[in-house]
Amino acid sequence: MTAISALLDADGASVYSDDDFDAVNALVRERGWGDGLPVVPPSEQRVAAMLEWCDRPWDEPFATMAPRYSGVTPLLLAANAVMAGCRPEYFPLVMLAIEALCEKQFNLYSIQATTHPCAPLLIFNGPVARELHINGGNNAFGQGVQANATIGRAVRLALVNIGGAAPGIADMATHGSPAKYTYCAAENEAASPWEPLHVERGFPSDATTVTVIGAECPHNINDHQSLTAEGVMMTIAGTMATTGANDIYYPAQRPLLVLGPEHAQTIADGGYSKADAKRFLQQHAWLALNRFSPENIGRRFMVTFRDQYANAAPDAPVHAVKHAEDIIIVVAGGVGKHSIYMPTFGGSTTPVTCALKRRDGSYVQTIDECRRA
Repeated sequence: MTAISALLDADGASVYSDDDFDAVNALVRERGWGDGLPVVPPSEQRVAAMLEWCDRPWDEPFATMAPRYSGVTPLLLAANAVMAGCRPEYFPLVMLAIEALCEKQFNLYSIQATTHPCAPLLIFNGPVARELHINGGNNAFGQGVQANATIGRAVRLALVNIGGAAPGIADMATHGSPAKYTYCAAENEAASPWEPLHVERGFPSDATTVTVIGAECPHNINDHQSLTAEGVMMTIAGTMATTGANDIYYPAQRPLLVLGPEHAQTIADGGYSKADAKRFLQQHAWLALNRFSPENIGRRFMVTFRDQYANAAPDAPVHAVKHAEDIIIVVAGGVGKHSIYMPTFGGSTTPVTCALKRRDGSYVQTIDECRRA
């Protein structure tokens, strides 16, 4: 069985692929198996090279992917990773990301099928992420680094080809976003004044993890003038407080704040821990109730938060985030006094963090430990 026929087993098709770039890409366009960009032909040789980095049975599902609820086998996923342009050594992290996305609490079905423009965002931490040079510095969420571009793209192709989230069929996003091509970065741990995300979430510093978040595209936060921690955080709080974000309408949220290293250092130099910063932002990121339309007040706030707002004054505060601990903070990016904020799909999705482990449960220290014996 060739790679592309394996790719299509999930929907019962039977198509055979050779290494003809034009023929394969014509077929992918015709059948809707791509993302609009050219793909690498998933020849048997390329898929076999990818699977050398997999220590699981190639034809046994290790996850079930919504909305089609198809079984994700390493063979199916490897074909998508080849098509995305992944180097074989990236494949263990592609598998790790898929495992995290398919965890129940992430609610992949809703992320895949919603009209909201969210996309699964992958944030990597740890030694293997550094070894593979996943970018967490300058232009971390932009172009230019193969690992970021192709790991994220492999996940997107799998979401379409295995999960079945084809645009306009299961993926019902009103507008979509560029994040639906690839959405992958590393935390800039070396530039952070605080513990990295995976340590905060209960993993040892030498673990390699991915945290998946159903996030919107980045919203820029520009503050080149503030010299104090409080000044920078007031600017951030103003960006977080918006009437149109999903998060503000739900009792639990997990929005993501990506602090540029310069903003992070200013906040830390002001004596703020990461937990302190979260509390400050939760307290100051709010809008007056009368900033919302009467329909939103009557049909949302008086339903979801009736006890809080039934007798509230017009200028009663509506906080962008209800609980300080729900804010996720990472440090990424390069030089420049910018940070970015990513509202999320809202209360029906929970970020998931998974670690790269050996079969005995210990943490993988180098990518070569993932290679199939």
